[in-house]
Amino acid sequence: MGPWILAAAALGSSMAFLDSTVVNVALPALQTSLGATVVGVQWVVESYGLFLGALILVGGALGDLFGRRLMFLAGVGIFATASAGCGFASNIQELLIARSVQGVGAALMVPGSLSIISASFDEKTRGQAIGTWSGFTAITTAVGPVLGGWLIEHASWRWAFFINLPVAAAVIAISLWHIPESRRVAAGRVDWLGAILAALGLGGIVNGFISSVSLGWAHPVVLGTLIGGFPCLIVFFFVEARVTSPMVPVALFHSRSFSGANLLTLFLCAALGIFFFLFPLNLIQVQGYSATATGAAALPLIMLMFFLSRWSGGLVARYGARGPLIIGPLVAAVGFLLFALPSIGQQYR
Repeated sequence: MGPWILAAAALGSSMAFLDSTVVNVALPALQTSLGATVVGVQWVVESYGLFLGALILVGGALGDLFGRRLMFLAGVGIFATASAGCGFASNIQELLIARSVQGVGAALMVPGSLSIISASFDEKTRGQAIGTWSGFTAITTAVGPVLGGWLIEHASWRWAFFINLPVAAAVIAISLWHIPESRRVAAGRVDWLGAILAALGLGGIVNGFISSVSLGWAHPVVLGTLIGGFPCLIVFFFVEARVTSPMVPVALFHSRSFSGANLLTLFLCAALGIFFFLFPLNLIQVQGYSATATGAAALPLIMLMFFLSRWSGGLVARYGARGPLIIGPLVAAVGFLLFALPSIGQQYR
């Protein structure tokens, strides 16, 4: 039963990570097909990440409370239905609604897959199972841009979403037959207020920054969403300090190491997010690459991150975390600087 459980968990979570990489390659094609602006294309990425980030901790809590398999299956079903909605979208507004629902499904699916593994494997095999889960997720993340690029080039950008449907069907079938239901004996309450405040705060800030490109900083929509978003996030931290089962225990941030590491991760992931948004747009619309070649061009970065992660973990164990945490972002900054140098028509090697 163990291999079946691991297969369902890995396939389910991989859909969420695969979708994020495939969609980036599909952005130029769907922009042309739907007549979307750059702001609309940005929201294709942000709407998904916004709901995933705001609700992922709630998804884990719901699994503990109502059943891990139930919430995992609910996430897979919602994600698959929304993927079909994305594929059939006839305009950018329909696509954004479906992408938001996809984010909700992923918020149930990703923590559910890990909690199922933790509940189904004992201490001796749990680490190996999680390692297999992580490796499979990394492989699908690497394959995603190439596969997505090929589908977009030879079929349509809509297949970047339709590809999720057979995978979801397999996950649901395996889960119903092989994964037993489990839940936490002493599950806490769901922090709905925190989830709502996080979604409103992040949504307001993201909308303000994105809309400022076309509307300007002085526009009432931009000012209104920014003014509404920042207070929501401030109130969020006050709420988290007082509720019995917080999404984010504020006491964790009393540790300077924890706060510093998370701040560094925030900036680094923000830079990577910007890069993976602009990279395919530049290669396809400026450099004249095909969608397949664009997907392949992202492989070196993804594969190096995958193969060097274990080696870098050994560096941390040997020399401590400070050195790698300083040198790594500096190396990344040099790489981003090289990408900023103007060049058109150069061959990728």
